[in-house]
Amino acid sequence: MLTDYFKIYASLNDQQSMIMESTKKWVEKHVSPYIEESFNLEKPLHLKNELAELGAFGPIFPERYGGLEIDFLSYGLMMKELEKGDSSVRVVSSIQTSLVMFAIFSFGSEEQKIKYLPKLAKGEILGSFAMSEPNNGSDIANLTTRFDYKNHHIVLNGSKLWIGNAENADIYIVWARNSDGAVQGIVVEKNNITNFDSKIIKKKWSFRSSYTGQLFFNDSHIPSNQILTSTSDIKDAYKCLNIGRYAVAWGALGIAEECYEIALKYSIERKQFGSPIAGKQLIQKKLVDMITEISKAQLLCVKIGELMVSEKITYQQISMVKRNNVNIAQEIAKEARQILGGMGITNDTSIMRHMINLETLITYQGTNEVHLLITGRDITGIDAF
Repeated sequence: MLTDYFKIYASLNDQQSMIMESTKKWVEKHVSPYIEESFNLEKPLHLKNELAELGAFGPIFPERYGGLEIDFLSYGLMMKELEKGDSSVRVVSSIQTSLVMFAIFSFGSEEQKIKYLPKLAKGEILGSFAMSEPNNGSDIANLTTRFDYKNHHIVLNGSKLWIGNAENADIYIVWARNSDGAVQGIVVEKNNITNFDSKIIKKKWSFRSSYTGQLFFNDSHIPSNQILTSTSDIKDAYKCLNIGRYAVAWGALGIAEECYEIALKYSIERKQFGSPIAGKQLIQKKLVDMITEISKAQLLCVKIGELMVSEKITYQQISMVKRNNVNIAQEIAKEARQILGGMGITNDTSIMRHMINLETLITYQGTNEVHLLITGRDITGIDAF
């Protein structure tokens, strides 16, 4: 493997290797032949059934809830390979797993787990995670979506913006503030709610092969038994985001590896001045810097995977790796594009598409600046938000 400089992937166990290779083959079959047209037309790929067949919906959860009970390192490897196909594909999987299913698994009643998790795992229903708002993105602790109790229902008011899977989801995990001011999660079924609407955000230049939208709740009535009763604080939503950020960290690594492999192959084949450009000092510097940063990112990902398995991970550690890996992926994509010259701006390769998707990953699930301040607060003990 061109990117396995420290033989990290060579030391994986059988299950981990199998998951990485099977996901790679799945991407080659279901994503690679179609993604450029999907991206160009801003027409999402509908791969719900195929992702479910792969096991990409909730693989970390127990089998009794439809999961595969794989470890977090295996899950990270799966996210890495999906993102090589495209961020829009990985995001469908990680929203379903890291955000929607994790919220129900961690904070739902046993009845809610049995009702929703197996269906989500099989792809029979698709989920969405509704947290950010028009006026509260990074400052989500001040969210304004609210609900009150009325008879045997809750009445929900507010709107959510930049919501993945918004248009094609069957259920939404909506975070809102109750009459006491506490933030709770609500499982909202699209077919069991009144006065609800959604709108697709069009003309995106990033994540063009998946749906992103806005949700509107206007005195929307929902059965009161849809509340995730174990939720009581915005920190519960952040726990879901930690799993999502973990997936992003691995996904960004996948982009970095993909762009490096394309650039390395091209530099060896492309001849200028009578010899391959890979033999030029400036090109070698670019390639060496790339593989060095990739190797460091791999080690970080494996380490946080091990910490996830041992349940010793901190959210600050996930923040650092998410920020680092997105940053190095952005730099590697840029350098890879330069190595390819004019060929780098065409859709003959995935580099420019990855570069555009990275613009979303920089903001997605916490901006780089927010993650910097999370680390800063952790090492100094001083809140600089």
